[in-house]
Order: sequence, then structure tokens, then C-alpha cells
Amino acid sequence: MAFARLAILPTYKVVSDTIEREILAGRLTAGDILPTETELADQFGVTRHTVREGIRILEQSGLVRREAGRRLYVAEPHYGDLAPRLSRAMVMQRVTFRELWEVSMDLEPSAAAHAAVRIDADRLAQLRANVMATEQALAAGASIIPLDVAFHILVAEAAGNRALLLAREPVTQLFYPALERLFTHPKTASVGPRRLIEAHRRIVDALADGDATLAREWMRKHMVDFRRGYDTAGLDLDDALEATAAPPAAPARR
Repeated sequence: MAFARLAILPTYKVVSDTIEREILAGRLTAGDILPTETELADQFGVTRHTVREGIRILEQSGLVRREAGRRLYVAEPHYGDLAPRLSRAMVMQRVTFRELWEVSMDLEPSAAAHAAVRIDADRLAQLRANVMATEQALAAGASIIPLDVAFHILVAEAAGNRALLLAREPVTQLFYPALERLFTHPKTASVGPRRLIEAHRRIVDALADGDATLAREWMRKHMVDFRRGYDTAGLDLDDALEATAAPPAAPARR
């Protein structure tokens, strides 16, 4: 009888997995201070180098952080920290604009509808300021793409649904290069941004009125217009998406 080869994890991975299990089980919670590297090395019976490699994995996943020389502490990963890996996976899988748009047609109108019944005055003020800043950027000849991405993030955050935020963020990060192609194309550069601002204004008005049906409908129209812009520009819907050319300007974390 032949036995299968054992899959033995590197020791540093055992360290990271062990700490991760304690965090996910709730025995370590956000804000808890972790033992020092020396203390962890003694507890696990490994070298400090091994502990350091294990901690690096946890830092990359957003589960622990270290600020300005302070001790390591358990952190609650922000959705923006989790998305880049998935976005890169989509690029490597050659995900197309058509696929991105189809998913967005489900996620964005849903986010707007939920936001209409849950938005607070502070978030509404941020959205109004965003629309005003977008108008000013367009008038000054500056790029409005970071503001557009930020607008949709604000709407999603106003929806108050963490699962929705986690689901849409990897898609959001791929919108930047898609929008850049659209807004720099000669056939859509002059019209597309103005139509975008008008749609954003209508969405904000619906959110202010608490009208979920209208907010959903205007977001749907907005996304349909996005697709129509690609058609007008003659861009191939089945072209693979590119990696984000520049980081989108997201709202500050809360």
C-alpha cells in the first residue's frame, strides 16, 4: 500500500494560521495587543524570524497592524484592503468590460435603493459635496474619474450593507481604467462627463427624498449610459480589463 505524500506547511504559515484562527474565533478582537515577537517565538517554540514571516502574512491580509513603532494589534480589515488581490485576480483571469458591467448592473442599483432608506445627513452632505467638486473639476479641465469612483463608494457605504461593500469593491477598483478609456475617447470625452454629473445629481435627489425606487432607477439608467458610452466610442466590450492606472480617491475610513 502506498501512502500519499504529506502536505507539511512552512512553520511561519503555521504561526500565521494559528493567530488567524484565534482572531476569527473571536478570542482575539480588534484592538487587542499581540505579544512581542520574542514572546510569540517563545510561546510557539520557533525563531523570531519565523514569527516575523508569519506576522507579515497577517499584516498583508489586514488582520494585524503596527503603527509608528507601536506594538502589533488586531485590526478589522477594511474592505478596501481586501479588494486588490481579487481585482488582480480578475485582471489575470482576463475579465472583460462586459462582465464588469453586468455585475455592476446588479450591485449599483441595489446599493442606491438600500442607501435611500438608510442614508444619514452626513453622508448626504458628502454626496452633495462630491457632485459640486465634480462640476468644478470638469470646468477646470481636471479628471473627474476619482470623484466618480468616490461617489459610488459613498452610495455603497450609505447602503449600510457590509456584504455589499465587500462584493463590489474589487469591481470598483477596475472601473478606473474603464472610465479613463471612455472619458479620453474623442467621441465621448465632451458628452460623457456632463451626463455623468446629471445622473449623480438625480441620484442624490432621490436619496435625499428617501425614494428607493427612483434611486434604483436612476442608478440603473446611469449604468446603462455607461455601457452606451462604450458602444458610442466603438470600444470593444469584450476587451480584457487592465490593472488600475491610478488609485481611486476613496472616502476617508470611519
